[in-house]
Amino acid sequence: MDFGIPEEFEPIRAEVRRLCDRYGNEYWRGLEPDRYPEEFVGELTRNGYLGALIPEEYGGGGLPLAGACVILEEISASGGNPSACHAQMYIMGTLLRHGTPEQKRTYLPAIANGDLRLQAFAVTEPGAGSETARIRTRAERTADGWLINGQKIWTSRALYSDLMILLARTTPYDDVQKKTDGMSVFLVDLRVAKGITIRPIPTMMNHNTTEVFFDDVLIPHDALVGTEGNGFRHILDGMNAERILIASECIGDGRFFLDRAVDYANTRQVFGRPIGANQGVQFPLARAYSQLAGADLMRKQAAALFDAGKPCGTEANLSKMMASEASWAAGNACLDTHGGFGFAAEYDIERKFRETRLYQVAPINTNLVLAYVGQNVLGLPRSY
Repeated sequence: MDFGIPEEFEPIRAEVRRLCDRYGNEYWRGLEPDRYPEEFVGELTRNGYLGALIPEEYGGGGLPLAGACVILEEISASGGNPSACHAQMYIMGTLLRHGTPEQKRTYLPAIANGDLRLQAFAVTEPGAGSETARIRTRAERTADGWLINGQKIWTSRALYSDLMILLARTTPYDDVQKKTDGMSVFLVDLRVAKGITIRPIPTMMNHNTTEVFFDDVLIPHDALVGTEGNGFRHILDGMNAERILIASECIGDGRFFLDRAVDYANTRQVFGRPIGANQGVQFPLARAYSQLAGADLMRKQAAALFDAGKPCGTEANLSKMMASEASWAAGNACLDTHGGFGFAAEYDIERKFRETRLYQVAPINTNLVLAYVGQNVLGLPRSY
């Protein structure tokens, strides 16, 4: 299997970079601490990049996941923050594979042309965290539709989304034989739904994340995506895509850090020679590069398996873990290379440093990836 990026994606990479160059680091710096990059997201949408995974028959780009990876990687490598828009790509996995024909005809063309934004992915809850099966948000079938009650947290970009993918329990946890059963996926129209309260959560990076409260929210019967009770399996398609796309962002972050660090190490003179000649500067950068190269290969393997419709849970999780650790190593090496200047806002290293640190915690904690590998790949006893 060839894990290289196909040549047809290179023009996309070049075009995305040209677009990003119009929104330099001053633009992203000016958004701190919590302004949404409305202008950048709008231009991405107009140029078709946020509809990249939507099939051409619905007005999208019809790209495979590997093509979407190139888009997000290049945004990160340019110094931008793709978290403002990446959900619209990975959420597609659930809607495309499990949505009804009517749902696709109704929503996909509007998402592709920018009339609707699908940015909100409501899964995590305060009392459940990574133990998704323990969610308590409830969807009850009534004569008029589904009645939703509960709370979600870390639902990023909910304030800037027209639609939301929601995971809720349609059968209580204690009434199912398998703990991942009894959950269902819904497509919620935030423009018309009543009883939803969205509150921003200030964080150390500009991520536009929120907590969402559902109080007797009534949505139509046809808001159900896929089969009732199989929602956990349905969102796995979105989650695997999410991990692979996040890995791509981290690889882009790593490229940003290494490009900045290598340039500075070659030009900064101390004691009559470039600081890059010192092994204490050079070796951490070389090690970060090697980690990034390995993560890149795993990312490409995961994307290839996803696009082929093959199981890719292990590869998706590993690619996210390896890439997040590689970008963090590159960020540390870059900060050390710049010394005090690395902490100055005008260099943008401290901003990207904060942004890339998130991905060892979300969308899945590194320790949970290790537990997954230990139990499901190596066959070790369950640790939780």
